[in-house]
This record gives sequence, C-alpha cells and structure tokens, in this order.
Amino acid sequence: MTDHEKTTYASPEEAAHIYLLPNLFTAGNMLCGFLSMKECIEARFVDPSAAASIRAEHYTMAVWFIVFGCICDLFDGRVARASGRTSLFGAEFDSLADIISFGLAPALMSCFLLIQPDQNKDLSLATWLFAFLYLLCAGVRLARFNVLTNPLVPGNEARAKGGDFVGLPSPAAAGTIASIVLVHANFMGNPEDTSTQWIARSGALYWSLLPLLLFLSWLMVSNIRFPSFKVISWSARARTRIFILIIAVAVAAFRFKELFVPMIFVSYISYGIFRHFFLLKKTETDPAPDDESL
Repeated sequence: MTDHEKTTYASPEEAAHIYLLPNLFTAGNMLCGFLSMKECIEARFVDPSAAASIRAEHYTMAVWFIVFGCICDLFDGRVARASGRTSLFGAEFDSLADIISFGLAPALMSCFLLIQPDQNKDLSLATWLFAFLYLLCAGVRLARFNVLTNPLVPGNEARAKGGDFVGLPSPAAAGTIASIVLVHANFMGNPEDTSTQWIARSGALYWSLLPLLLFLSWLMVSNIRFPSFKVISWSARARTRIFILIIAVAVAAFRFKELFVPMIFVSYISYGIFRHFFLLKKTETDPAPDDESL
C-alpha cells in the first residue's frame, strides 16, 4: 500500500499525478481481483453433471489471482517510494483496487463456494451477511489506512515511524480466505482420494470459513498492530546456512503450495497477534486517534 513522504503538494495537479510504473502494478491488482470474480462465476455455472474437478480448477485459478493481486499490491507502493513517484492519486487508486481484489472478490468467493441451491434459507442468508460484513470491514480498514497515511494530517509521520499496520491488512485477510478455499478446491478436485473425503462430508471447511470471515473482519478494524516489513533491507547479507534454508523453504513451498500458502497467511496473523500482546511496548500498541470508536 502507498504511503507518503511529502506533507504538502504544490497544486492539485501535482497530487493527482499518474505515474506509470506504480499504477501499472495497481491496475494489475485490480485486474487480478476482476479475474478472480470471473473464475468464481464460471465455477458457479459449471454443469452440475460435470466432473467436480472442473469447478475445482476455476476456484483454484480464482485463488491464484488473489495471490497475484497480493504480489502486485506488495510492489506498487514500494516502487512508488523507491522512484520518488508517490501521489494522492496513487493512494486512492490503490485503495479502490484493494476493495475489489481483497474485499469484494473474497466475499463473493465465499458465497459462491458455500451457498447451494438446496440449502437452508437461513444458512444462505447468514453466509451473505457474513460476507458483507467482511466487505464492510475491509472498506473501513482501507478508509482508516488512507486517513492515517494522508500527508495533510498532522502527526502521521510519528505514527508511521514504527512501520506497522493498525489492523490486519486487507491483502492478508483476503489471502487467508483464498488459501482455505485452495485447500477445499484441492479436496474437490480429488474425489477419488478417500482419505480426505470425510472432510468434505463433514462440512468442516464450510463451518470453518464462516467463523473465519467474522474473525478476519474483526482483525481488520481492530487496533492490533501488524508488521509491514517495509524496513527490510534487500541488500543485507545472509549467512550460508540461512541462505540454504531459504532456498529449501522455497522448493518446499513450490512442491506443497496448496498447504504452504495457508501456512504463510496463518503464520503472519498469529505472529502479529502474539507480537502485539507480548512483544511490543505499551507505547507502541496505543491505538491511533479515534480508533476507539471503531
């Protein structure tokens, strides 16, 4: 996400500058969100008599589009800062792309996956409500982020000094939902694997996804501080063993990507919560101004 080094702009035109490279990444993020929703819609309209693996392929592609959107979102702000091409336009455009890729797309993915034609109407309504609550909290989270990083608001420099996000970032929330769907799609695409069919029959993934939507919604509007990793130095030296370990983890991630993707997002959330309550000092966990009303 884009933050700002300037405190003022010389003119509205300067604040509205459209810099090509950073905004290409933002446009790529928005495209990924749109394609993710397209795949979910196509999965929904697959002929019921067709193989379950066809629906699974659509959901798998939808998940990877959200992951690619996370990657684009990771680079747009960093490219803008590294090239000195930050602008208010870039910040607003980034938030609009985020609400599509990390708000609307995961919410619709959950609904399309969970709601069935022969389902109880109350359960269907609860699914829609939970999904909308997630979307609402993602919008609130992004709006609050824009306020806390706006260069025209006094004191933002001091609050941004620690490099933390106030509340769970929407890409992490979307990635968590997408990774759970990826696991479900993997089971859906392998109906002959009897060792995993008990999970599908029990509805364990269904009953885990709804509470997860609520939990992630709360985390996004909470005052829990999550690390942004903006201060990582890519030129830092690494010991030989650490370098080999990173390569081994990368190979394992490629080989077991269906399980590794959920581990990444769950680990980030778990570390952020543990860090907030047990590692940060009291002055570092004080809420941002007016956050108590959220």
